[in-house]
Formats: sequence, C-alpha cells, structure tokens
Amino acid sequence: MFKTDWKPNKSSPIPLHKQITDFIKEKISNGEWTIGYKLPPQRTLAKVLGVNRSTIVTAYDELIAEGLIEGKSGSGTRVVNNTWNLLATTPPPDWNSYVNFGTHKPNLPTIQEINQAEFTPNIIRLGTGELSPNLIPSISMKKIFQQLSIKEISYGYEEPKGLLPLREQIADYLKTIGIPASPSSILIVSGALQALQLISVGLLHKGSTVLTEKPSYLHSLNVFQSAGMRLMGIPLDKEGIQANLIQQYKKQQKAALLYTIPSFHNPTGTLMTVERRKLLLDTCQQEQLPLIEDDVYRELWFDENPPKPIKALDKHGLVLYLGSLSKSLSPGLRIGWIVGPEPVVEHLADIKMQTDYGSSSISQWTAVEWFSSGLYNKHLIEVRKQLKTRRDFTLDTLNKYFSDIAVWKKPSGGFYIWLRLLPSLSMRKLFEIALTEGILLNPGNVYDHQAEQYLRISYSFAPLPHIEDGLKRLSKIIKTIAK
Repeated sequence: MFKTDWKPNKSSPIPLHKQITDFIKEKISNGEWTIGYKLPPQRTLAKVLGVNRSTIVTAYDELIAEGLIEGKSGSGTRVVNNTWNLLATTPPPDWNSYVNFGTHKPNLPTIQEINQAEFTPNIIRLGTGELSPNLIPSISMKKIFQQLSIKEISYGYEEPKGLLPLREQIADYLKTIGIPASPSSILIVSGALQALQLISVGLLHKGSTVLTEKPSYLHSLNVFQSAGMRLMGIPLDKEGIQANLIQQYKKQQKAALLYTIPSFHNPTGTLMTVERRKLLLDTCQQEQLPLIEDDVYRELWFDENPPKPIKALDKHGLVLYLGSLSKSLSPGLRIGWIVGPEPVVEHLADIKMQTDYGSSSISQWTAVEWFSSGLYNKHLIEVRKQLKTRRDFTLDTLNKYFSDIAVWKKPSGGFYIWLRLLPSLSMRKLFEIALTEGILLNPGNVYDHQAEQYLRISYSFAPLPHIEDGLKRLSKIIKTIAK
C-alpha cells in the first residue's frame, strides 16, 4: 500500500494537479523514484491524497507529456526518465533492476502491507505479535538504565559470542528449564530472527529443504528461501507437529533440517505435549535430522509450566535452541540467543561478526541487569497474569460475536488464537475491507498458503476496548461478505 506524509494544500492558489505533478517531479529528480519505479494506481493515489481521481489523471497526463512517466496497459505507470537523464551523456543506473535481482527476496506482499499499516494512527491491530506498550515494564527499564549509568561497563565491541556476563546469566537461566549449557555454547544474537538468518547462510546448502509445521510463522518469512532453500510443511494436530510423518517427508524432500515452535506455536497457539517432544527428538535422531527449537514464547504460560524444552532431552547435540527477550520483555532490546554444540556456535559467531560486529553492547548490559537483579522473573509473573486476562477477555468477545461464524481452541499460553472462519469467503477481500475500516488483520494464508479460512488473532497488543470494538465490527464485515 502506498503511503506518504505529503498532502496537497487545498487552500493554495496553485491548482491541485500542479501541486501533485511538482510533488512527483521532486520525487523523481531527488532520485527517490528511480527509473522503472511503479507509480501508485490513480485510484490509490487519489484516496491517499484526498483528491478526485480526475485530478490524478490530469497530473499523470502532464508527466507523460513531459516524458517523465509512461503508462502501459496491464503493467501500470512507471518512471521512464528524469530531468537529469535528458541532459546526461550517460543515463543513471536502473536501480529497479538491482532491486529485482538482489539475492534477498522481498517480504510477501501482504506482510509488506501489514508492516506499513501497523504505523497508521488509530488502527486496530488484531494480529500483531508483540507485547502491548502497557505490558512493557518501562518504569523498571528506566531504573535499570539509571543503574547502568553509574556502573563501569564497556561501550565498545564485545567478543564474537557476545558479552560474557550475559552468556553466564543465560546459562544460569537455562539450567532452571532443564538445559545444561556453558557460556561457551551460547551465542548472543539480535533476536531469534537473526538466529534464523545466520543458520540459513551458515549451515545449509543451497537447494536444501527445511521441514516445519504447517502452518508456521516461518512461511511468513523469506529468510530461508532467500538463501536458496525450500520450506516443506508437516501437518499439526492437537499435540504438535506429526512426528510420525518426518521419516517420509525427509526421504521424499531430502530435508536438511527441521524447525519447530513447540511452546505456544505461532500462529496456532498449540502446546506440544511431552510425549510428542520425545517422539520428535527420537525420530530426528534416527534420521540424523538436526532440529531448530524456537522457544521464544515458552515463558508466557498461564496455568502451568509447559513441558521441558526438547533441548533438555537432547544428549547428542542435535538441537539448536533459540530464546529471546523480544516476546517476553521488550522487542526493542533486540536480544536473543542460540544454544548448541560449540563448533556450530563458533561458526555462527564468526558469520555474525562479519554481518554486524555483534549485538548492541548497551542492550546486552541491560539484559544482564534484568537477569541478575531478579526483575525479569518478577516481570514474567506480572506479564503472565496480564496476558491471561487478555486471553480470557478475547475468548469472551469471540463467544459473543463469532460463535456462529468461526471455531477456535483455547490457548494455554503465548499470544495467539487460530480462528477458522466457517463462511467461505475471499481472505484478500476481507483483509482489504477491514483495512479500510481501520482494522488490521493477519490472514492465515501468510503462514500456509492453503489456510484460506483462517485468521491469527492476537490478544497481546491492542487495548482491550480496541479488541472488542475490532472483533465486533469484523464479525459484521464477515457476515456482510458471506451473504
């Protein structure tokens, strides 16, 4: 979706179409809209700028007459020239070709739209997978920053695996969840997403297949695909990924790795049982299939502790374990960790140093304070209580407005409810209409292209009145479309 802060001045004596042509010319001459850039459709630009479509038509016609843009049926309107190019002896580079042929694939179009729309003022974000600003402990965070300001801490680069005091704190924390790990087997990363990036470029061959749940958060990213890998989904049931299918899938797909979110799975909220975890690990050991355990939601349980991590059962160094503070404390700290065999961790640390020379030392020292002071454990108790209240409120709201049009399961932790809509309708149409009504959705088909009737509903982010208002209005939209 096209966005801009600029709007034409309707009280100006300069005609609106002239203001718009000047705006577009400035974008082109500044190099912001390069040759090959696709301009917004006329209707879209008219809506964004708050003018009639005829005004945009006039502006585009003038720019076409000046040779700056060109409209072709079926492929839209693109920048074909700029004023400097008319004078230059050699044309400027076609940056659009560089963008198209870069190795890193762009986000899925819907994900791009979601990322942009999240910053629209007053939008109700019904699918956002992060803590509400009200759940981030800002007062405690300020106290920790004050304490750091009077301590002797380093402000330079840290060693490749990350700040040693932080790795020591994480090693102590891991022991409490059954994972024996020395600081030397831990790598500090800028969130679990960077861990996946490092693994994709550092451990796998191009053309490899990565097995994961179907649906999965991993399908909403292009991190493995951009490194030349394929994703293959294995169905879930109420106990987690169907481990009895792994042998068949590995053989058929020549899989190199399995990725799983066993605790409060994203997007379904499923909690993998103890028995399924054991079967999964046993199967991966038999198949010599390394396993990535993404456990960023494990501390967000409501009534009882989840089963021990799969990594706690691992006696052969088969599991790479990912943890993070992004979901439980603050996404802005950008602190996560990888736990695994030392040679693997050292290799990934070397790649990380080539990428960014290490995660923020300030964030790492901040994380040390959270762990060592005991404040992190206190915060977790409070955030679990608040999230449970939010889950119950959201379930009550769904019972009120969706009982006849959807089905869902009650999650026992995490952020998400996996909502299956009963009426058959176009998810794209629902997404677009909801967006025009100020409601931002996360459609199921970004997590599995076949999950056309699903929505990921999050109770972690939006204020409770917004959740109720958004779900109430969404139910009306669904019923209207389904007629």
